Amino acid sequence: STTLGILISWIIISPENVLGSDANVIAGMLTGTYTGGSVNFNAVALEYGFQKKGILYAGTVAVDNVVTTIWILATLTFPLILSKIWKGKVLLKKTISIEENFDNNKMDLVSFASLIFLGISAFYISEILAKKFTSIPSILILSTMGILLAQTTFISRLKGSHNLGLYLVHLFLAVIGAYCEISAVYELKEIGITLFLFTSVSVLIHGLLIIIFGGLFYRDWQMVAIASQTNVGGGASAIALAETFKRNELILPSILMGTLGNAIGTYLGFFVVYILNNT
Repeated sequence: STTLGILISWIIISPENVLGSDANVIAGMLTGTYTGGSVNFNAVALEYGFQKKGILYAGTVAVDNVVTTIWILATLTFPLILSKIWKGKVLLKKTISIEENFDNNKMDLVSFASLIFLGISAFYISEILAKKFTSIPSILILSTMGILLAQTTFISRLKGSHNLGLYLVHLFLAVIGAYCEISAVYELKEIGITLFLFTSVSVLIHGLLIIIFGGLFYRDWQMVAIASQTNVGGGASAIALAETFKRNELILPSILMGTLGNAIGTYLGFFVVYILNNT
């Protein structure tokens, strides 16, 4: 839905008329970030040396942050509206035992120290491995390590990991909000407006497609919203959304889908650039 949204928005907005050949790269960057995340955004940018185009690169980042923030608000809202218009159904039952464990696991000093040590160590190891396996982004290695560690008995016995992780997710969302500079988009004038329209229409089409297909096959509107947010905002914002909806059973799927998005986002970004360069 993200890739189709970018391509359809390209036809509607025709950003190449204002942005020139840079529009192709920007389309690939946005495809990457709205499939996976900022890692994919920057992977495409670095390949084409786009980060050297200071103002245009900064403007694209600003537009991305603004649209991402708006979409977080949208995914919080549309399940409430759609459940009244197109009656929904919850496919997965809420796991009460998991919720109780999250609430009752108060962190102790040993658990806190262990979690901090494991987090820093995993990050350090992922950076080392990323230098040896340059084709694999460090975030994918780190995510994989986290998922594997989470399956061990030792990790499952540590208290407070959920609360600590959620706190860090909130910090991440605060950073996204802090970079939501609408004034920066306005200062770019015609370029900023074109970037904003192109990005907004792309995400809107993504949203319409995922709502239509989600409505036809699932109609679990909260799940649809979380799935959409996993793409547009990334796994961290999807986890926050699952928490808001009290759908703890969707937290792990959000992480896995976010990891999958990071894995294929760069490839889709380059695919879009290739298509646009050859049309």
